[in-house]
Amino acid sequence: MFSGGFGQIDHSNLEKTEGDIGMLVVKIGGPAYRIGMGGGAASSKAGGEDEANADLDFNAVQRGDAEMSNKLNRVVKACVELGGKNPILSIHDQGAGGNCNVCKELIYPKGGELNIREVKLGDATLSVLEIWGAEYQENSAMLIAPESLPVVEKICARERCPFSVLGSIDGSGRVKLVDPTAPPGSPVPEDLDLEKVLGDMPKKTYDLKRMDLSPTPLDLPAGTSASDAIDRVLRLPSVCSKRFLTTKVDRSVTGLVAQQQCVGPLQIPIADVGVIAQTHYGITGGATCIGEQPIKGTVNPKAMARMGLGESLTNLVFANTTGLKDIKYSGNWMYAAKLPGDGAHMFDACEALCAAMGELDVAIDGGKDSLSMAARAGGEVVKAPGSVVMSGYVTVPDVTKTVTPDLKLPGVGELMLVEFGGAEAKRRLGGSALAQAFDQVGDSSPDMDDCAYFKKAWEATQFCVYKRLISAGHDVSDGGFATAVIEMAFPHPTVGVDVTLPNPTNDAMAALFAEELAIVIEVDPSNVEAVKKAYDSAGVTVTSIGKTTADGIASVKVDGAPDAVIAGSVADLRDTWEHTSFLLERMQSSEATVAAEQSGLRGRKAPTWKLTYTPEKTPVDVMEQTDKVKVCILREEGTNGDREMGAAIHAAGMEPWDVTMSDLLTGAVKLEDFRGIVFCGGFSYADVLDSAKGWAGSIRFNESLWSQFQTFYDRTDTFSLGICNGCQLMALLGFVPAEGGLGATDDVKQPRFIHNDSGRFESRWTTVGIEANTPAVMLQGMQGSRVGIWVAHGEGKVKFPDESRVSDILASGQACVRYVDHAGEPTEQYPLNPNGSPHGIAGLCDATGRHLAMMPHPERAYLGWQMPWAPADAGIDADGPGPWMRMFQNARVWAEGCDGEDCAQPTSEQLNEDQSGQ
Repeated sequence: MFSGGFGQIDHSNLEKTEGDIGMLVVKIGGPAYRIGMGGGAASSKAGGEDEANADLDFNAVQRGDAEMSNKLNRVVKACVELGGKNPILSIHDQGAGGNCNVCKELIYPKGGELNIREVKLGDATLSVLEIWGAEYQENSAMLIAPESLPVVEKICARERCPFSVLGSIDGSGRVKLVDPTAPPGSPVPEDLDLEKVLGDMPKKTYDLKRMDLSPTPLDLPAGTSASDAIDRVLRLPSVCSKRFLTTKVDRSVTGLVAQQQCVGPLQIPIADVGVIAQTHYGITGGATCIGEQPIKGTVNPKAMARMGLGESLTNLVFANTTGLKDIKYSGNWMYAAKLPGDGAHMFDACEALCAAMGELDVAIDGGKDSLSMAARAGGEVVKAPGSVVMSGYVTVPDVTKTVTPDLKLPGVGELMLVEFGGAEAKRRLGGSALAQAFDQVGDSSPDMDDCAYFKKAWEATQFCVYKRLISAGHDVSDGGFATAVIEMAFPHPTVGVDVTLPNPTNDAMAALFAEELAIVIEVDPSNVEAVKKAYDSAGVTVTSIGKTTADGIASVKVDGAPDAVIAGSVADLRDTWEHTSFLLERMQSSEATVAAEQSGLRGRKAPTWKLTYTPEKTPVDVMEQTDKVKVCILREEGTNGDREMGAAIHAAGMEPWDVTMSDLLTGAVKLEDFRGIVFCGGFSYADVLDSAKGWAGSIRFNESLWSQFQTFYDRTDTFSLGICNGCQLMALLGFVPAEGGLGATDDVKQPRFIHNDSGRFESRWTTVGIEANTPAVMLQGMQGSRVGIWVAHGEGKVKFPDESRVSDILASGQACVRYVDHAGEPTEQYPLNPNGSPHGIAGLCDATGRHLAMMPHPERAYLGWQMPWAPADAGIDADGPGPWMRMFQNARVWAEGCDGEDCAQPTSEQLNEDQSGQ
């Protein structure tokens, strides 16, 4: 599970400008708190020295202020998007060392004077030392020219991001920290020669001794069967389902996510590589992966480092990359380096890793160390296994060519094994999940024995990915060969496997559970010869190991044995694999919803879609029009869905305008200039008052602003759309379902959206149906369809305080979008209905159809590659329009055809003609 992200930077912003006299040191972001004082102190300890030091570790974690990070990032992005007028000359995120590090580095080498009292405080009791050294985050420092100060202040004000000028570069070559509030005659808090602080430091010398790991051979209990072993292995946290992680984070935000963790019709979390698109207007992008093998480090630190690298590359190989030479890594070294033996093992691992990366032509260009991986608790030292986590990233020419692990050819697909470790097939069990499942580690770890062979295997696989010769592929890693094959069957309700694994060492357990570097691929029969030729030409062995089946049965044999050593239904094996995840899920979710998902999973069927229209791109002549429908993309503090919404509006042929609530409040922008408003998704005011309540209050309790919204609502030539947080807002404001005008319904009777039944945030690819009789303008021509869509919310369950209204809302089609089951029937079954909304209601519109509010995110599924799965018969091309493009095109067609009071809905024929360009 890779918790992080990556992005892109324009080449013009690649180099920082060295500080010069007069440049200002500016801080942006959150205020200072005492939390974070333990960071540097904790990592300087040997680890496990005494239990009191554990407090330092807890004190090293900054409160998670995601909304402040959002504001800061928007300020930086706004500056960068000024192009050649970007005011940021140099920027440094605040982390280790706090202000005393970030500010020194910005003013080096010329030096400067800084005012400690200009640092904004969230806690007025902080001492000068704490303000200067605390590692509070959601904060950055940057250098700007004095003449750029007004534009930076203006951007920060628009984004409501705290901002302060600490001082300037003065050419003294020193860092001088002043405290104007100190009594006269008090010493200056800091006045140091920068060169002595940040210049070339003398190299340290370490006297390290290697500790004998004393590995012992794996010795399984007598009578242990393969079935017993697979049961244990599938339950291990390192092997089991990561559902408890993937469904509680927003995996679709930005609308640029082309591949996230879940795959197949059942959306099972087994994806190997993450892929993002560079923009909403093309198919270039980037891929990311992760590799870590900590248990193998207890057997052989050198092998551990190489295997972590190898695992990451056998994940990354399933994206269409620009090649090994472009792959870069962030390396995170995690050792209790000051405890006996660990420092030497880390040195050995680093040396081995550097050599392997040199042979493979890949590189580390950043990273961090976590060298206090031990603590004393209960009188004993608890130490994490030493390891290096390899997080890789690379450019991708075509995001649509990503190969996912889910088997797609039940009954016809050929399964093939490609080993990357070397020409000589080995089966070592040291540091494996099998060994760990039996409380052992073993004595011989898998390794990357032949880097040159690995490189040839990797490049041959890349060729097959580029040529689309592989329909599914999965790396062999935690759990071994058998686990990899079985996992590929999990995402499909009816697919099975019938395979015979090679047994080069004549050891059935090793043949099943060894974690040697390898991949399993599914190939269409028509492509088998081409795949074999690709590997043969590279001098790499590829072995056919079996077939996919359509009976939902897993049969795994080893070469030389007549009977299957692992046999059973895929559903049973999947239940075992999901078991640990559901146990963990119970610690963070409602017991009722966890039980419902766990019991219902084995009986789940693939969703069926029905499109009553054909998705089309917006005609070129429409895109080239100059007088376009203007749409206000409105956002508030915490909004995070505006970029993808703007892209969807633009792709439909309209003109999106980025508008903040600050713009409306200051009068810089007025709603009368727009034909449409879109209230975007996110977490306005961090949802601390319940979702959208703070945003609603900022409108309802400002008389001038409220009057603007009422006037906009009453105009007959306007439309509005609210998604997720915006949907919650529209309900609280009374835009939907609306009776008697905006805000006419008493608050106590106004429908609203409340916490999901699961009690937590839900990120799901689910299926919705569009009501056949809905008056919603944006859904015309789509009535009767059922289609997949992203949801990402924590409070999406609609509540009707006045239950008497429900029947009329349903009958009139104002409950226009509803969660449906595989057969297309509205459902309240979790997780098909991710929040428990009655009658499966996912969206509401007003009686005129001009105002639409929905919890799911159509703006993240208006392009083919944005969808994580679609039925083969849906006719969706990965590089074409998605099914929700029509919704935004409908808004444009309606607005263009709306003349004063004459704003009738266009017919389906008119809509179809417009979308096809006829």
